[in-house]
Amino acid sequence: MNKDTQVNRLQQMIAFLMEEKGEVVPDFSEKSEKDLEEIWRGLVNIRPAIQADIRYLELEEAYLKQYHTGAIVGLESCQDTNEEKIKLYHGNLCHLEVDAIVNAANSDLLGCFIPNHRCIDNAIHTFAGVNLRECCHQIQLGQGKKEPVGTVKVTPSFHLPCKYVFHTVGPFVPPGKSVTPIRKQLLEKCYMSCLKKAEEMKLESIAFCGISTGQFGFPIEDAAQIAVSVVKGWAKQHVFPETLILSTYTNEEQMTYEKLLSLC
Repeated sequence: MNKDTQVNRLQQMIAFLMEEKGEVVPDFSEKSEKDLEEIWRGLVNIRPAIQADIRYLELEEAYLKQYHTGAIVGLESCQDTNEEKIKLYHGNLCHLEVDAIVNAANSDLLGCFIPNHRCIDNAIHTFAGVNLRECCHQIQLGQGKKEPVGTVKVTPSFHLPCKYVFHTVGPFVPPGKSVTPIRKQLLEKCYMSCLKKAEEMKLESIAFCGISTGQFGFPIEDAAQIAVSVVKGWAKQHVFPETLILSTYTNEEQMTYEKLLSLC
């Protein structure tokens, strides 16, 4: 598949998304593929949870299939630890081919609406495709309330290489505030809820992002200590999931987990 085909798909998807909003589509013929991807991603990020035109969905499917091709990685790309069932993965969670990945969601479950924001919620909703937001919207309509902290909802992965996405809302730590015992308990509950659901579904593998870190303000070291403690305790007492992956994106996260797991 040549680069021009992906560029053409991006141009067409951008045109669909702008026309959907009633906007005039400018000439993007001089834009690079990187520029076009940012424009497309930004439009996807701000798009409401509504059904998309089938022609757009066909373009999106073809584009994302090619986008993920060559980038997909499996358990062989994960780092072994001293804990038999626990692995570390340093990289893009959206490329990991496992049974389930965990999304650090917000209470609306609709993904990040900030254009091109680099949080995991934004990335998952972008590269799964627009149907993920619509699916989450239907869940919200069905339950009639915001998603409580510490629970989990499961959706298909759509165009991601994993099978399922687990959406959990972690506790928020306001700037300047301490990590209280209740916030620690709520973060533990996020991990436990996901593990219980994965066990119920008899999944073989699940990969956790750093729930509540980043925009939700939970200090990385505190959050990592909770994550390691919960998954280690679970692994000793349960068969499923067979492989528990702690995913890191920044070098700080990776070093913190390596220290906690005695890998450095």
